[in-house]
Amino acid sequence: MAWRSNLSRNLKELRILFCQTSPASSSTRAFVENNYKDLKTLNPKLPILIRECTGTEPQLWARYDMGVERGIRLEGMTEPQILKSLEELVKVGAALKS
Repeated sequence: MAWRSNLSRNLKELRILFCQTSPASSSTRAFVENNYKDLKTLNPKLPILIRECTGTEPQLWARYDMGVERGIRLEGMTEPQILKSLEELVKVGAALKS
């Protein structure tokens, strides 16, 4: 999972949105609890924003150079699927830099 340390090279900001209590956001909450520390340790200067709001649909947003943003809806995804989605967003960032 070397791509985890490339977050700050390929992204300008990572935002994770979810509801604190909704069953639809349970995998996203677990993802944050299990991965935030590792991601932040590997990318200390990358802003990783966690946004909790009642009724919010779980989403993952990446901001790249020049204000380009990509978002993925996470409802119904498992924690490993969310991790794979994040990896895909990192690859998009690498492709945009090329």
